[in-house]
Amino acid sequence: MRKTSLILITGCLLAALLVAGCSTGPAAPEVPANLTIGVVASMTGPASTTGKDMWQSAQLAADEINAKGGVFIRSLGKNVTIRLVQGDDESTREGGQKAVTRMITDDRVDILVGGFSSAVVTAHQSIVAENGVPYIVTGASSPTITRRTDINTSMIFHHCPTTDDYGEKTTLFVAETVRPAINEKFGFSADRPLRLAVIYQDSPYGKGVLSAVNETISRRHLPIQIVAGESFRMGETDFRTILTSVKAKEPDVIYPAAFLNEQVPMMTQARRDVGLDTIFLAVECNDDPDYYKGLGQYGDHSIIESRFSPYAVPKGPIAGRVTAYRNDYSARFGGFPGMMGASTYEGVYVAAAAAEKAGSTARADLVAALSTIAVPEIVESMEGGVISFANPFRESRSNLYMEQLRWDAGRQELRPVIVWPDALMETPFALPAWYRPGSG
Repeated sequence: MRKTSLILITGCLLAALLVAGCSTGPAAPEVPANLTIGVVASMTGPASTTGKDMWQSAQLAADEINAKGGVFIRSLGKNVTIRLVQGDDESTREGGQKAVTRMITDDRVDILVGGFSSAVVTAHQSIVAENGVPYIVTGASSPTITRRTDINTSMIFHHCPTTDDYGEKTTLFVAETVRPAINEKFGFSADRPLRLAVIYQDSPYGKGVLSAVNETISRRHLPIQIVAGESFRMGETDFRTILTSVKAKEPDVIYPAAFLNEQVPMMTQARRDVGLDTIFLAVECNDDPDYYKGLGQYGDHSIIESRFSPYAVPKGPIAGRVTAYRNDYSARFGGFPGMMGASTYEGVYVAAAAAEKAGSTARADLVAALSTIAVPEIVESMEGGVISFANPFRESRSNLYMEQLRWDAGRQELRPVIVWPDALMETPFALPAWYRPGSG
């Protein structure tokens, strides 16, 4: 009986070398089979249109990378596939905190990509910092995202122009292009300052836009007078009281710092209900097919600052890739991607490039790789032709442009044309026949 037992035990030990079972020591560490990317997007709530675009674009990028063999991880000596995890922030601060906590603790993501609202992102940054998770923020544009000092932001990388960036460019465009056109058309003095009203979301995003406008006017000594500054709560949809107050200040131009679900009703109510026949500006986050559809003729001749458009393709080396991305997105999901989708699409590619550069999926290694990475521009034009975070606040730098929306009678929908800067201009900025300036 003892001899038989000994033979069985010996056999078990030998078999353990080949198969799991009869373990005599600690188990070998689990080898990761994926690069797990958590996508922070507003799948529900007021910003769900944008969130859907971000998630679908992330899916497209991950599938493209996986179809080409995935991501080579040097420390493993093999390729791994990208696995996406959806984190619905519900368009709220609390929803963002809940989603990010789940992805970090339960899904054990290697890296996060996305984030739309600055208010929502700033609320869950501390969770990201406590866990040392690299985070490529592709939407929230407040500079505080990477510049705040109350928490460690060294693992957070900003792949989105800040309110400082696009607030300055938009203000310069108004001073250089819109103001002279108004003064010439209506016979005003050439030195007459432009009358600007700002209607801003009461959030880090909205306040950042207002601050950038004021700072740009002061620093550059621009001939612009701020005649009104009105705030509104995030998610608000009835703007008639605010618009009536703004109309009384007789602005030449109105600059809302608003999301798509806010700006569409705001502009519709301004033209239809309040009789504000003026030029509206828009922040880049609104450059989405639903914005064009939602505004209809009320958006005719309005302006939007952008870095990616669902319909306009700027001249340059990335034009072919922009067209291919739009076509691939349309073939899979129907319609065209918006600007927030484009930056999230790129964010997944940058995350993959960081993993290959690091040769690892360890969070600390990914943070180190992102700090020095230089990825060739993909579907958005970047300064120097690369996506890089090699500056003190880890902010990538985009080439921005201005589009004017024109009513297309054949399509029965708005379409954009690039009107600034001169190097990308498709057609000059124009004032519509119905436009009425402020007081002379």
